Amino acid sequence: MHQARILIVDDDPDIRDVLNITLSAEGYEVIEACDGEEGLKLINEKPPSLIILDYMMPKMDGRALCRKIKEDILLAHLPVLMLTGKGEVTDKIGGIEAGADDYIVKPFEPQELLARIKMILRRSERDLEANPLTRLPGNIAIINELQNRIDSKKPFAVCYLDLNKFKAYNDKYGFEHGDNIIKETARIIITTVKEEGNKFDFIGHIGGDDFVLVTTPEISDKIVKTIIAEFDKKAPEFYNERDRDAGFIVAPDRKGKEKRIPLISISVGIVTNTSRKLTHVAQVSQIGAELKSYAKKNEGSSYVKDKRQE
Repeated sequence: MHQARILIVDDDPDIRDVLNITLSAEGYEVIEACDGEEGLKLINEKPPSLIILDYMMPKMDGRALCRKIKEDILLAHLPVLMLTGKGEVTDKIGGIEAGADDYIVKPFEPQELLARIKMILRRSERDLEANPLTRLPGNIAIINELQNRIDSKKPFAVCYLDLNKFKAYNDKYGFEHGDNIIKETARIIITTVKEEGNKFDFIGHIGGDDFVLVTTPEISDKIVKTIIAEFDKKAPEFYNERDRDAGFIVAPDRKGKEKRIPLISISVGIVTNTSRKLTHVAQVSQIGAELKSYAKKNEGSSYVKDKRQE
């Protein structure tokens, strides 16, 4: 396992020292915050692999911070280990209700703490398989989310998003610039869902320039239209002035012949269970791939929504 970064959020400097010494000795990278507000700032600046969070703190207590983490689409995957006072049953219940993944009672045995941390990190890595570039949930989490939506039998919409002409851009501008586009695409999707989506919408990163968004059918069109508009507004900034003014780049095709390649755009296929019964994840993925390929036949950014009846 790669070196995990653990954030300690506790207003007691003695507790922070004990935790820091214990965790550093095991090879973990440790960062510290003395209250919930500072902790939230560090979470956004240096995303940790795990958060050890004290229940009682000034400014923003552990329960409030945990709720903020779990309600944030980009942060919800972060595991939280809550520290509670000895015998404080209400603290334990409050931490669990706020979304904490586990809790440990103070004073704690260092070996028990380390065992719990290792267990949580193993579980998190296995269940999440987060994309290292965007830190969005990867394929395992995506499959689990889709299966849960299917099992719930409630209306849902799965949006498959893919960039057009991305390979040509990567070939000309390099992988570092390509990675910046992928991260900006993730930011646009996340921001749009935060502003226009539902509380429990899901965003995943399949890999490369492929993303998935799970929402409800009645708002899926609006969300996708906003994502497309925001992406098209941002896309010209990825190019140098010459290519931006021209509206294309010159790159060789598969036969080595130079060709004009349009600026990068985004295609979306939307799969819903409102007109047909969806029973397994592979079925959803197959329909999504078909719809996305239809969208890619259009010039520029576009989306196609499945309205076929069973």
